[in-house]
Amino acid sequence: MSSHWIIDTGSFVAAFLFIYGLKRMSSPVTAHSGIVAAGIGMVLAVLASLLYVINVEAVARPHLLVNFTLVAIALGLGLGWGWRSGKTVAITAMPQMVALYNGMGGGAAAAIAAVELVSGRTSGKPQLGVTLAGALIGSISFSGSIIAWAKLGGRINNPWRIWGQQALNSLVFLATLGLGFYFITKGGTAGNGATALFFVGALLFGVLMTMPIGGADMPVVISLYNAFTGLAVALEGFVLQNPALMIAGMVVGSAGTLLTLLMAKAMNRSVWNVLFSNFGDVIIEQEREIKGRLKPVEASDAAVTMRYAGKVIIVPGYGLAAAQAQQKLYEFVKLLQAAGVDVKFAIHPVAGRMPGHMDVLLAEAGVPYDIIHDLDEINDEFSSTDDVLIIGANDVVNPAARTNKASPVYGMPILNADQAHQVYVIKRGQGRGYAGVENELFYADNCNMVYGDAQAVLVTMIQAIKDLGEGAILNAA
Repeated sequence: MSSHWIIDTGSFVAAFLFIYGLKRMSSPVTAHSGIVAAGIGMVLAVLASLLYVINVEAVARPHLLVNFTLVAIALGLGLGWGWRSGKTVAITAMPQMVALYNGMGGGAAAAIAAVELVSGRTSGKPQLGVTLAGALIGSISFSGSIIAWAKLGGRINNPWRIWGQQALNSLVFLATLGLGFYFITKGGTAGNGATALFFVGALLFGVLMTMPIGGADMPVVISLYNAFTGLAVALEGFVLQNPALMIAGMVVGSAGTLLTLLMAKAMNRSVWNVLFSNFGDVIIEQEREIKGRLKPVEASDAAVTMRYAGKVIIVPGYGLAAAQAQQKLYEFVKLLQAAGVDVKFAIHPVAGRMPGHMDVLLAEAGVPYDIIHDLDEINDEFSSTDDVLIIGANDVVNPAARTNKASPVYGMPILNADQAHQVYVIKRGQGRGYAGVENELFYADNCNMVYGDAQAVLVTMIQAIKDLGEGAILNAA
């Protein structure tokens, strides 16, 4: 049995597992097994690549010294760090971890391109063009994802914007493209200096492109860089003639692109608008005066009202993750269900700090998938709902998106929470949401505010329900 056959078979099986795993990830019920399948595929792809180096590269070029000690150290560090970070990451830090992993994938693709360019093995203008395209996209994804990671983690708190920002960005990008075309015209012999400048330009553009983007748009940015990473990996897979890399990259790239478009659609904006509109720069003077007032209520009173409701819809947001209150929330839900209340969850596509953030949060608490619904499935049910409980969500339930043309969120599809009979909002304070926009729902006649940390509030709500039960037992006795 030839080593080529083993390598090709391993790459084919790995590619199949990537596609199969991604398909399984399309449903929360099968997502875990999909991740495992894709992980097995990645192990096979790594082993096939090592076998290729051992049996093909070493035979073709015996003068090459492959330092397998360094390879083993790199694999050990990567596996150890990935396993530890995956096991210990807090749910609030999940978005920045995803951004960081996106960046590592783009950086790896850029590093492969750098090795190919410096070694001079890339021949022919088409292949050189593909290598440079992968290097450009991978570098942008790497540096841009690092900035997204820093923004999500609070290391960079405010967007960085200067006069002439777009002109500067365009100049850097065009200069980088110019270096790439110069490299192609020289047939890959432009020298290491031009190669270094090309990568510096690509990395700088990733930073400049991401710095002005506000925090409210980070979910779309993460998804976009995920697509960039997949495309870069696919391009470098073509250069290396590695089927596993090509298929994995194309699958990730296409899935990331579709998700990016869906996320932008959920905000009623184009990807171009997300990247270049400076969203979140709210001009307070242009906001219309909101009628009504904020009406605080005790957590126990809200809990008792929901206990005697026929139907309750819960809208989770980032505040739930920040308080790490998902377990207490599900405990509260189970008490309501035991009392005969119909409870459902409503998830907006851009709730949280990354795509699927709220789904992961609820899955961690063990919430059944069949009571979790997305915007399109549940939006018509709010008008027939007794009570809505909103936890840490702001912009995705703001009625200004329907009526206030001066609002930055105007036109964004929202959850119709305001149409319910009664709305309760758990919020730490009176501050604005992540997009910096005042929420008109909070001032509505049918809305009451329950101020406090979500976990502490839910503990009080749980106790209030339990006290009702104990009181009923005592009265019966």
